[in-house]
Amino acid sequence: MPQRTLRFRIRPDGRVEEHVEGVEGDDCLLLTEHLEAVLGTVERRQPTSDAYITTQTQTQSQFVEPS
Repeated sequence: MPQRTLRFRIRPDGRVEEHVEGVEGDDCLLLTEHLEAVLGTVERRQPTSDAYITTQTQTQSQFVEPS
């Protein structure tokens, strides 16, 4: 499992910038929703390339003929 990192920058005017690394797809929103609710109103979201990664699941079927 890759390392997950949350970085915060608190600006002099009180705004907080949050940067998430190592989290793919919509999992970023799930990871940060509680923090964002406590911090206040989200003014803007800027997705990184990780936000567009989707997990692909492969399935394989095998037919076995009865003897």
